[in-house]
Amino acid sequence: MSGRGWLVFVAVACAGLVSACDTRTAPPIARGSAMADSADQIMYGAHFNLTDKGLSRAELLSDTAYFFEDNTRVELRKVEATFFTTTGARDAYLTAKRGTYRSRLNNMVARGDVVVTTEEGRRLATPELKYDQAMNEISSDSAFVLTEPGRRLEGIGFRSDPNMQNVRILHTKSGSTGVVTLPGQ
Repeated sequence: MSGRGWLVFVAVACAGLVSACDTRTAPPIARGSAMADSADQIMYGAHFNLTDKGLSRAELLSDTAYFFEDNTRVELRKVEATFFTTTGARDAYLTAKRGTYRSRLNNMVARGDVVVTTEEGRRLATPELKYDQAMNEISSDSAFVLTEPGRRLEGIGFRSDPNMQNVRILHTKSGSTGVVTLPGQ
């Protein structure tokens, strides 16, 4: 190899080494929850009984519960809640991907594919839902779809009892129903 060829070879090899040394790899991404690092306590298979003056109002289950703020705020993963009537009968069933329960305020916010199903077959789907334990009320300011045999309603925002017997819709988007018979006809 001539002196000039050798010089070109060395220059190309050095350029390759310099570019190889400059290659930066991305830092590893943690697969776990950042909440786990800052939680006061973590509980797996959490089970809460929500009562009001001795009456069982709801049973709250969660795959994972992260406790914060002196254990008064609980961040939940894979949420399930069963609501009860004043006589103790099962009223409705809720599922959601996530939730927050605040024991000082006696309320829960469910988030992520929230679905409430009643014993009578009504089904409500919304991205976020609030449950006020003292008022025994579910509500949302988000879009929702309420279906039951022969009827479908879509809207934004509602207030209701967990069984959805008394629903107040804040803004109706669309709806359909079967035959309606008016009184006196």
